[in-house]
Amino acid sequence: MSTKQDQEATLISHLEALRRALLRSIIALAIGIVPLFLVSPYVLDWFCKQIALQGGVTLHYFSPMEVFLLQLKISALLDCVLFSPYIAWNMWQFVLPALYDNEKRFIRSIVAMTSGLFIAGVAFCLVVCFPLIVQFGMSFASTTLQPVFGVSNLVTLALWLSLAFGCMFQFPLVTYALIRAGIVNYETVCGKRPYVVVAILVLAALLTPPDVVSQLLLGVPTYLLFEAGLLAARHYKGRALKEVHPENAPNIAPRDSTATESEHVQTDDIDFAAPSSKFQVGAEKDADKWKPY
Repeated sequence: MSTKQDQEATLISHLEALRRALLRSIIALAIGIVPLFLVSPYVLDWFCKQIALQGGVTLHYFSPMEVFLLQLKISALLDCVLFSPYIAWNMWQFVLPALYDNEKRFIRSIVAMTSGLFIAGVAFCLVVCFPLIVQFGMSFASTTLQPVFGVSNLVTLALWLSLAFGCMFQFPLVTYALIRAGIVNYETVCGKRPYVVVAILVLAALLTPPDVVSQLLLGVPTYLLFEAGLLAARHYKGRALKEVHPENAPNIAPRDSTATESEHVQTDDIDFAAPSSKFQVGAEKDADKWKPY
C-alpha cells in the first residue's frame, strides 16, 4: 500500500512541476506580447518596403481590421520566437532530473542544432526563396492583367513558408539522431534514398503553395540537407548491427579456478546452430525422454 502511495505522490509531484513550467511559460508569453505588439507596425512597414524594393509591388489591405489582425499575428509570432529560449529552459529544467549524463549532452547538442537549423531555414526562405516566389507570381502580369497583392495574404504566405522551411530544415538532424541512437542503421537509410526523395517532394507539395517553383525551392535544399545528415552520421556506420549493450550481453559463468585447463570449454568456438554440434539442443542422449522438471 505504501508503495502505491509513493508512486501516486511521485506522479503528482511530476504533474505539479510540469504545471509550474507551463504556467511560467504562458506568463512570459502574455507579458511579452504587449511590447511586441507596439513593435509590430515597424516590422510590418519594413516587410512592405522590402517587398516593394524587390518586386516593385504596392501592397493593399481590403478590410478595416485587416492590418490590426495582421499586426497581432506578427506580434504573436515574434513573442513565440523571442521567448522560445526561456520556454525551452523551463522544459529542460522539468526533464533534467530524469536524464543520464550522456543523455544530457546529447539533448544539449540536439537543441543547439535544432535552433540553428530553424533559423537558417527561416533566413533562407525570406532572403532567397520568398523574393523568387513573388517575382514568379508577377511574371504573369501583362497590359491587360495587373497584379494587386493584399498585405494579409502576402505576409501570411511569408510566415507559413518560413515555418515550413524551418521545420523541413530539421530533416538532417532527424536522420543524424536516428542513426546515432541506433534506431536505424546507416546502410538501411542509404538504401531507402528513392523513398526519401518521394517523401520530401510530398511534404514540400503539402507545405507550400500549389506551384512548382516553391516546391522545388523547398524540396531541393531539404534533400541536400538529408545528404548532409547522412555524411555527419557516417561515423556511426554499422553501429546498430555491431554494438552490443550490456543488458543484452550473455551471462557467462565464471571459470572455476581449481579446474584444469583441459576441463575448460571454449564456448567462443562452439557453433550452437550447426546440426552436427554435440551441444545442439535435443542431440543429447535420450533427448526424447527429457523433461524440463
